[in-house]
Amino acid sequence: MTTASQQPTPETSPASASDAPDMPDTSVTPDTSVTFINVFEIDAEHLDGFLAHWQERAALMSTKPGFLDSRLHRARSSQTRFQLVNVSHWASEEEYAAAGADPEFQRRTKAASESTQAPVVPNPGLYDVAVEFVGPAASRPAASQG
Repeated sequence: MTTASQQPTPETSPASASDAPDMPDTSVTPDTSVTFINVFEIDAEHLDGFLAHWQERAALMSTKPGFLDSRLHRARSSQTRFQLVNVSHWASEEEYAAAGADPEFQRRTKAASESTQAPVVPNPGLYDVAVEFVGPAASRPAASQG
């Protein structure tokens, strides 16, 4: 994954590596992490019930190998098409797939979709960063606590 703030370094050819053995290895190692994004279409009045069940499933997934983090975002307006947006990061696609195949996770997901009073339409997918911008606030030092 290459971002605006992280440019790739050229790969070291075998000839140049042997010519300068004390030089650091500048080979590019691709980032294997993935971002899982799932946007949910659900009526705003049914969010609270859905959130309780989502937290249970997310807690289970957070214990799986390769899980890095997850955030569930809630729309500020009840008129927003996607009321909930889940963004999770996994160390690899394989670890994400293994976690999702867990029978307990599958059971909880099925139970949640069957028990809801209102239809919930998930729109899941795995993504890689295509472009990234970092704002000036991200580079400011944190205020000291005193």
